[in-house]
Amino acid sequence: MEKGRWSSEDAPRASMPDELSHPKFSEWKFKLFRVRSMEKAPLPNETPVEKENQPEVAMEVAGSPGSVMKLCFGGKSKENMESARGRVDLKLQEIDTHMNLLKCLCRLCGLSIRKAKGPSHEVQGDLKESSRCALRRMGCKFLTWPEVILKVFKVDVTTDMETVHPSLFCHRCWTAAMRGGGFCSFTRTQIPDWKPHTSNCDLCFPKKSSFQRIGRKRAKPLKSAHSLPKRIKRDSSEFSGANRVWRQTIENIVGSGGKEWLKLSVQRGQWVKNITQCQRDHLSTKLIPTEVPADFIRAVTCQVCDHLLSDPVQSPCRHLFCRVCILRYSHALGPNCPSCNQHLNPSHLIRPAKFFLATLNSLPLLCPREGCSDWVRLDSFKEHCLNHYHEKESQEDQTPSDQNIDGYLPVNKGGRPRQHLLSLTRRAQKHRLKDLKNQVKVFAEKEEGGDVKSVCLTLFLLALRAGNEHKQADELEAMMQGRGFGLHPAVCLAIRVNTFLSCSQYHKMYRTVKATSGRQIFQPLHTLRNAEKELLPGFHQFEWQPALKNVSSSWDVGIIDGLSGWTTSVDDVPADTISRRFRYDVALVSALKDLEEDIMEGLRERELDDSICTSGFTVVVKESCDGMGDVGEKHGSGPAVPEKAVRFSFTIMSISIRVEGEDDGITIFQEQKPNSELSCRPLCLMFVDESDHETLTAILGPVVAERKAMIESRLILSVGGLLRSFRFLFRGTGYDEKMVREMEGLEASGSTYICTLCDSTRAEASQNMVLHSITRSHDENLERYEIWRKNPFSESADELRDRVKGVSAKPFMETQPTLDALHCDIGNATEFYKIFQDEIGEVYQKSNPSREERRRWRSALDKQLRKKLKLKPVMRMNGNYARRLMTREAVDVVCELVPSEERREALQKLMDLYLQMKPVWRSTCPSRDCPVQLCQYSYNSQQFADLLSTTFKYRYDGKITNYLHKTLAHVPEIVERDGSIGAWASEGNESGNKLFRRFRKMNARQSKTFELEDILKHHWLYTSKYLQKFMEAHKNSAKAMQATFNPEETPDEVDIALEVPDF
Repeated sequence: MEKGRWSSEDAPRASMPDELSHPKFSEWKFKLFRVRSMEKAPLPNETPVEKENQPEVAMEVAGSPGSVMKLCFGGKSKENMESARGRVDLKLQEIDTHMNLLKCLCRLCGLSIRKAKGPSHEVQGDLKESSRCALRRMGCKFLTWPEVILKVFKVDVTTDMETVHPSLFCHRCWTAAMRGGGFCSFTRTQIPDWKPHTSNCDLCFPKKSSFQRIGRKRAKPLKSAHSLPKRIKRDSSEFSGANRVWRQTIENIVGSGGKEWLKLSVQRGQWVKNITQCQRDHLSTKLIPTEVPADFIRAVTCQVCDHLLSDPVQSPCRHLFCRVCILRYSHALGPNCPSCNQHLNPSHLIRPAKFFLATLNSLPLLCPREGCSDWVRLDSFKEHCLNHYHEKESQEDQTPSDQNIDGYLPVNKGGRPRQHLLSLTRRAQKHRLKDLKNQVKVFAEKEEGGDVKSVCLTLFLLALRAGNEHKQADELEAMMQGRGFGLHPAVCLAIRVNTFLSCSQYHKMYRTVKATSGRQIFQPLHTLRNAEKELLPGFHQFEWQPALKNVSSSWDVGIIDGLSGWTTSVDDVPADTISRRFRYDVALVSALKDLEEDIMEGLRERELDDSICTSGFTVVVKESCDGMGDVGEKHGSGPAVPEKAVRFSFTIMSISIRVEGEDDGITIFQEQKPNSELSCRPLCLMFVDESDHETLTAILGPVVAERKAMIESRLILSVGGLLRSFRFLFRGTGYDEKMVREMEGLEASGSTYICTLCDSTRAEASQNMVLHSITRSHDENLERYEIWRKNPFSESADELRDRVKGVSAKPFMETQPTLDALHCDIGNATEFYKIFQDEIGEVYQKSNPSREERRRWRSALDKQLRKKLKLKPVMRMNGNYARRLMTREAVDVVCELVPSEERREALQKLMDLYLQMKPVWRSTCPSRDCPVQLCQYSYNSQQFADLLSTTFKYRYDGKITNYLHKTLAHVPEIVERDGSIGAWASEGNESGNKLFRRFRKMNARQSKTFELEDILKHHWLYTSKYLQKFMEAHKNSAKAMQATFNPEETPDEVDIALEVPDF
């Protein structure tokens, strides 16, 4: 309410009560004057009283910040209206004086705050930064003073009331709490027993000490309600007939000396405004049409707050109040009716008659929004205001103003008053809710599997919805669903992993958000660590039938040492490397549990009975292994271990089930992005050079043994609440040329035996480029190795080498005879890059060009590509450069440097043929994506081979590269056998190179012992399907955070650059 000079007719309650016209009113007035020593307010034409004549405790202006009148309610009984002059209510002033005295005392020791040297502190406040840091150094992690006070002084101050307890404590008690480290107190502090204000209050009326001498000087009068200012004469000629009260404040003294006069009704209304704090919840009577009679307005007005009745209740004396207002009034000033001062028990309040409620709800109100002059019924007023709010929110794409729209909305609270329950102690609350707690527990055990928390939260949500408190209900529902306020731990973990935040960075973000918003939106680190356990291998139980050979039957196995399964002999040198890995079977179980929802969804989509499909599941696994090159950060002196690393990973390609009565299996899960870094799960990380055959075979030996044991057994795992049986098919296809030769024991890529799929030599492959078939296998390579080792026919080295077809070491891991599409693209792009240089220099007309000439041709080619296509030269071919080079646009740019028209046409034709063949081995499903190119592949490959053997014979006379041979000779056979080549590529494993470096830089501990463990753990969480679903739901927030914490990331880094050490 605003301050101003109102006439007596404008005030809602300015009319004279009936008691003033009573014949014995003068006697009541005289008695009250004799007993209470009431004094009149000063007149406006008189000067303010001197400082020594003023009361020591002056009342503050109602409505000013920090007003003490927060729990006192201004009733309109005969006690409040003692005369026509309208003096201040005695009871309110006594409580005001009592609360002012409480402000000067310490809550804990009861002594005066002034006597303690140092600042005072708020009992209900938060710890300051200096105090919090000091307590944290001593092991105390509390953030608020109520927690510290409860721990140190054994006093619960959370239920303190401003009318009973002081709100501050002194610096002495603060020192005692700090010295005790937030856990105990080394000084004996006697906590006083604070009691509500009464007529015999010891605080307002202290007793005289017995040892005080009689002849001593008279003590200074106490600050009490009886020390009122002296009565000052008023000039009735200047302000006749107006009931006004003068109050001197700091603003009046500092100002120009002008006096601020408040009408009695206005002042009482301001008290109610600051006390009840209901102006944001209850509607004003000014919204009612002016044509409505005043008596009717008084009938629908609360007798406490002068607002329209909100959730009205009726007392036994037939007076109407708002439920919240009368409960607060009774709690603060006693169980008396504000209108007639009769005894009023809050439990005797009842609902008014139904016809009165119908009349109240049909009352027309004027919409307070500017520009809207609609008359709205009271029961429809909330929806009308919400429509305005949504319109404003849609028009302005920004945060709504601080004005609470619900301030205009009526509150519909029913049932038992919340204040009564919350004001009780915890023990009393448990006693009162004992029966309800037992009922909820029985219901939860019967219907919800014992989840009492979910049942209670659902009940609370329904109560909020029924009470029209939809804002709080939306926040609670968002918290229960893992979105919005109070994010689910899995969401926080997904945000942390996908934004590459370290523990310290996430904790800093968690504290910053909590301090600025006042809510725990993100979960603490210990909650994230608990969520990690469910996603990492070693959490789910399983069983193998029969048991795996030479593999432990324990299932709770996490990250282990990669050298743990290495059987060393006396002559072996200790391995100078570090390796960390998961056990293969435990990692596969965790991957299957991560796909549990997809498996059950596949069964439902194909209308398969869930209870019948418990056996016959077949899981196809793609294996990948490749070196990551030099991963050293190159700062300072390098470590003792080599900085070249190798990663072994796997991808679950498909899951199928065989149903009785059908020959072919039904696929219930198919990996949609088999070459994505999100589907390639890491199994083993090691600091080793991929060329070190002995160390590589020693580390991967236990992995091979576990894989071989799993092929001969079946897994029993609970999926969808039922035990199901799984068999595994492993296909090692994600290897480049160099790694295949290492694992199969073949000679290096420069060998005479050019192919890892057939026995052709380089000369035979150049003469017959197309007609070859796959002849090599793992078992055949083992047999040839035994022949190489024993030499049973006593042949010479050349004859023996020709017999074993290039096998020179023992194959230790079975690989699938196939073509890696990614490295095939890179190898062919490298060959075309050299062809472009030769065509620019017209090598077909020259023989043996010098090195300077070749360097000049390459410089011209790089300059042309950079000028036309903005392709920067690279030291080594990578995937991004290869994709942009192998295009028709790039060939047209290169042809500008080729002098001969005939050679330009031949070069363009060669590229056209290659671009028609490329989709066949790059596509995930060529029969679906490019059926025409698949049918024409044999013809196009023959045309391509003829072009190489004729027009480009100068380069392919007796020689051909490894990947060109596989592209022309083996692609149709592999596609016919496997259905695809691109789906089985190693692109997902290659994409993990950048992830390895980022996790090592951002998330790993700076220790060689734990570094690989952290990288392996975070990389596994990065590939979790469960976390990916949460990130998909919170994509916008994750992108915003990634832009915040990684502003330096460039667009070039987003695209995966694939570096291959050897072609």
